[in-house]
Amino acid sequence: MNTEQILSEIREANLSYMMLAQSLIRSDREQALFRLGISEETATLLEMLSPAQMMKIASGNTLLCRMRCDDDLVWNLLTNHGKSAANDSVSRLHASILMAGRHREAA
Repeated sequence: MNTEQILSEIREANLSYMMLAQSLIRSDREQALFRLGISEETATLLEMLSPAQMMKIASGNTLLCRMRCDDDLVWNLLTNHGKSAANDSVSRLHASILMAGRHREAA
């Protein structure tokens, strides 16, 4: 994949992410804040963006969304390395609780 293809993928991901975020915010704000891991202020800004503004912001070369799973504990819970399938739902629930707690700390 060359540089231009990577930048095109980033622009597409940015636009998709912002459209999803805006849709979630408009349909269920509390769920959007939790699922996206964003602040109330960011949600307000995203909600008010026009399509032209979203296109302009998305056209940058920096990815706007980021991985919320940024530590080994959460990744291990999500991937279930060395665990049976029976523990899958418990591990995912534990990971969700950890990520939700981090969202509350950041807000």
